[in-house]
Formats: sequence, C-alpha cells, structure tokens
Amino acid sequence: MGDFIHLHISNSASDVVSYDRKIDPNITIAELTNIIEFITGISPYGMEVELYNGDQFLQKIIDRGVRSEHKSLRDFFVQDGMRLHVIGHCTWLDDGTTVDKFELSPEEYDSRKDSLRNYLRQNKLGRYSEERAAQKMAARAHAKEEQQKKLRDATVGKRCTVMTKGAPTRLGEIAYRGKVDGKHGIFIGVKFDEPVGVNDGTFDGKRYFDCGPKYGSFVTLDAVEIVNIPPEENLFEDEL
Repeated sequence: MGDFIHLHISNSASDVVSYDRKIDPNITIAELTNIIEFITGISPYGMEVELYNGDQFLQKIIDRGVRSEHKSLRDFFVQDGMRLHVIGHCTWLDDGTTVDKFELSPEEYDSRKDSLRNYLRQNKLGRYSEERAAQKMAARAHAKEEQQKKLRDATVGKRCTVMTKGAPTRLGEIAYRGKVDGKHGIFIGVKFDEPVGVNDGTFDGKRYFDCGPKYGSFVTLDAVEIVNIPPEENLFEDEL
C-alpha cells in the first residue's frame, strides 16, 4: 500500500461543507465512490467527481456514473492537496417523498464486504490502525509535555513575543501568569514595549499587573514565545 495523500472533498449538496481526508492513491475508483458516499451521502448512481488544483479544474475522474473500475486514483495523477468535487444526489437530504429510506442495522452493515468500514478494517486504517493509534498517543503526550515546559518557562519578567490572529508580532515582557476571572484556563499578561495592547493590566475592573493604557494584554500560552531580546532604548527620550 502506498503513501497516503491529503485531499479536500467538496460537494454539490452543500457549498459550505467540505471535508479533508487522507486517502490511499492506489485504491480503485469503485472503492473511492464508497468512501465518497460515506463522507458526503451522495449516491454513486449518476455521481460525477471532478479534480481541481485549487480553483483550477483539471479533469473528470467519474463522469455521470461511468467509472473506470480497473483504474486507481493514482492513474489520474492526483497529488497531495488537490480537491475532489463531487456532484450528485445526497441521500441524506429529505426529498419530501413518503418513500421509506433504506437503512441497514449495525450488524448488517458490519457484515458487508463492500463497505468503508470493511475497507478500513482490512487495511488496518483509521481507528483500526494500531500503529496510527500509538503515534497519536505519543504525539499527544509530546505536545502535553512541551506545553507544560513552555508554561514553566513563561515566568514573570521574561521577555517574549506575542503572535495573535490579525495582529503583527509584538514585543514585550510577561507581567502576569495565572487565572483570569470569568475565563477558563491559564492566561499570560503581557506588558508591551509600545502601546499595541488593549488594556492597562486590568480585566473587567480587576487589576492583574501595572502598565500604561494600551500597553497590556492577556493572551493564551500558545500566542507567546520566550525570547532573549532586551527592550529597545528610546534614543529620543531626552528630546522635547
């Protein structure tokens, strides 16, 4: 089995819902339709699948239900990061008819040989992969250890940079570390070198540290990086 590639999967049933999946490029097109049906709810009958690189259309992999059963996904030169756009009827949506929808019991679905669950089980993928589960556990343990080390290092007086969404990197000093009333988790109070913050060391009327207006902010630990950069000297501080 080859290396997995990461694909985006969009669909005609909803232009606001897309999926990201790692897929084996050596699977057959028939197996691909089973995976797509499971993810999107779009029926394989009449299904169309288009391949895009970003917004650029490349080719059709399935055209109006006609599938090249003997071909694999790799035969269409699908590469990591590309997008599969699926067109067809979504069986999950209520079409307003009174016809009962076909459903399988958990036992019946588990016994099917053409299901996505059986494909994952046979190839030891997803939740059936012991190696992948072990790697996830190790990654979570490492991330937790790194987070705890970073918290230990983020002590009051340490110089730091702060990077938050929508704002440039800001330089300052840790002035507080701990709980903030009304908020969950640990927060870092930063006193910036310049007035690029949002407060003066207070939050909801409670003072946590001292600084001038707009020189302070409270941020999460993820936004902080400890650095060894001294404060910039104001070369014009004696100038009127």
